[in-house]
Amino acid sequence: MEGLSVGSVLLTGCDGGLGLGLLKGLLEQPSPPRHIFAACLDPQGKAVNEVALGFPNVMILPLDVTDPNSIKAAVGKVQEEVGNAGLNLLINNTSTTRRSTLATETAENMSLVYTTNTIGPLQTSQAFLPLLKKAAEATGQREMSCSRAAIINISSILGSIEVAEAWEERQDICYRCSKAALNMLTKCLALEYGSSGILCVSVDPGHVTPPLEQGMGPVTLEESVRGVLQLLAQLSATSNGTFWDWRGQRLPW
Repeated sequence: MEGLSVGSVLLTGCDGGLGLGLLKGLLEQPSPPRHIFAACLDPQGKAVNEVALGFPNVMILPLDVTDPNSIKAAVGKVQEEVGNAGLNLLINNTSTTRRSTLATETAENMSLVYTTNTIGPLQTSQAFLPLLKKAAEATGQREMSCSRAAIINISSILGSIEVAEAWEERQDICYRCSKAALNMLTKCLALEYGSSGILCVSVDPGHVTPPLEQGMGPVTLEESVRGVLQLLAQLSATSNGTFWDWRGQRLPW
């Protein structure tokens, strides 16, 4: 199967976990991106710098998706690198959670998790829209794809209202609600940005272990990364505003 072929990618949450795994996966593609912007809270982090070592196409960026000034600075740095070619692919991967039940959930938890998981992708998508539009216009492609211009929101099956998976094992109200809201954001982005040729999709990467301590799969990080990147290579206009999992199966909202 052909790999994901894309000129430039900005990937948030590269400090560890899935973000770091996706960074490795992008570098292992048959035709790696010319520009990979690995966005981190800690750009001096050992793990991301070890992965990026020896790859001149990787730029490690400081980025806090909850801070508009940090996002604005990142946009400026990406603009300097990509110029009129724009940014082809934005992967909103940064995520957080607080373990909770319906009985123990708090307003503080809800606010903190929602700010990172839902408002963060909103602000980041808004800020990078001009560069995504440039890419959509510059590539010469007519069909929507991740190679042309796309926003991928890393969501979770736990945010599916219809499925409401694993309630007995993991209630985590703040996380479920934030991902359900992220899925609605994906739909809104698709409705608004689709006419500009920008593909917008939610993706559940599976219950990656680690970091989950118990059950829920497990799906290894390597399996998840391989599946997500294969999925991204196959997405098209008919996928705009939809929800998929790492196995390439469409999920209900």
